[in-house]
Parts: sequence; structure tokens; C-alpha cells
Amino acid sequence: MGWSWDPSLYEGSAGHYAVGRMAYPTALADVLRDELGLDGSGRLLDVGCGPGSLTRLLAPLVASAVGVDADAGMIAEARRSGVAGVEWRHLRAEELPADLGTFRLVTFAQSFHWMDQPRVARAVRPMIEPGGAWVHVAATTDRGVEGDDPLPHPRPPWDQVDELVVGYLGPVRRAGQGVLPSGTRGGEEDVLREAGFHGPQRLEVVRGDVVKRSTDELVSAVHSLSSAAPHLFGPRIQEFDDDLRALLRSASPSGTFAERVRDVAVVIWRP
Repeated sequence: MGWSWDPSLYEGSAGHYAVGRMAYPTALADVLRDELGLDGSGRLLDVGCGPGSLTRLLAPLVASAVGVDADAGMIAEARRSGVAGVEWRHLRAEELPADLGTFRLVTFAQSFHWMDQPRVARAVRPMIEPGGAWVHVAATTDRGVEGDDPLPHPRPPWDQVDELVVGYLGPVRRAGQGVLPSGTRGGEEDVLREAGFHGPQRLEVVRGDVVKRSTDELVSAVHSLSSAAPHLFGPRIQEFDDDLRALLRSASPSGTFAERVRDVAVVIWRP
């Protein structure tokens, strides 16, 4: 059975996402501010905002912001943040423009691959004001860079964690009520060009900083993924979590890990 959208894609993951994903760097906001001339005016639309990680980072650069997400739990988590000047809306990207108006900046972070891309691109283009931009933020925030350079604490045993997930859920990647044997869809550049965008302009936020992570954060990082969302484990969720914690405890008895954070890629398109 192939995968198609269903509301259970990230069911139960919202709280884990907020805890287990590493934060976007403040340097990302600096890069977008300088490149796009963001000066506190205009509006931001963050599509597929999740619990609002990127929305909150960029909100100070604009007059107001709207974060939309198809998962009710993600929007509930975002609303708990209590950030002024941000409106949170529970809706699918395919429902845009949804009378939201126009925006100086529209962002997609780790989200566009889940959408009906041609439909969303066509809907968003007229929502972008003259001189505005579509920004795709590509980042891996659940885990850091692989390597063998010395760190102050053990690296998480991600290969073994992945094997544990496979042992419970099988070798084919799960997604909602379906599977993704070939991963998520690509082809973003062709879609955007066909929708009337030009570009892309590529930027990179180079990082390399080292962060400490706890066992709880790593457990949440696993459950923040659609491929390991809590509901997929059914009645075995506690058994899986116990095995996961035992694995992590064997890798670091102190319960503290260290990872080198990955760079963030920024792709800018203009209507």
C-alpha cells in the first residue's frame, strides 16, 4: 500500500517534536534578515509550521506572522508558546489561500515534501507580495553530524536506534496509515518553476557547534519522526521505549550525549 495524506502522520508527535528537535540557529534569522531586507514590517506565513520552531525564530523580523499546520496537536503545541504577534491556524497547505491575505515572506521548513506540491505552489504564488520570497529551509534537526572526532560526551548510537525501530515496525518506512518504500517525493525545483517562480538562490548557514542532549531528548527525537510516531507502535509503545532507553543507557550510563549540529540549507525563490 502506498502512502497518501492522513491526519495520523504525526499523531502524538507534537510534544516530542518540541522537546527532541534541536533548535534552528539564530544565524538563520540573521541570514534571512540580511538577504531579504527584513526590517520588522510585512507579514510571514510559515507553512507546515509544526510546533512553531521556525515561526517563533523569524517572527521578530516582521510585523506579524501566521503559522499553519495540518496536525492539530502541532498547532496546540505552538499555541502554548504564547508568542505575541503570531496567529496559529489548523489547516492543510492545500486549503490555502484560506483568506489569509498576502505576505512578504512564505517559509517551508521540512514540510513541502508532504504536500500536493503543484497545488500548493500555485496557491502560494499570488499570496506573496511584490518583492517578497518563498524560502525553503532544509535541515536535519532530530540528529547531528556523524563522525569520530572527540566530543565531551558519547554520540547517540543512531544506527542501533534505527535498527531497533526496524525491529518493531519493519524495514519499510512507515508514514501515517501507509508506507514510503521510496522515501518522500522530490522534484521541488521543477514544481516551482512551473508555478511561475524563478531561482533558486542557495545559501548555507554553517554551524558545527556541539550540543549536549539528554536521554529524554533523544527518545523524543525518535518519536518526533513520522516514521516512528508513537501511534505506530500501538500497545507495544512502552516496550519500545523501555528498549530504547536501555540501549541509550548502555551507550552513555550518565544519560548525557553530545552531537555536532548540522548545517542548514536555505533556498530562496521569487515569484
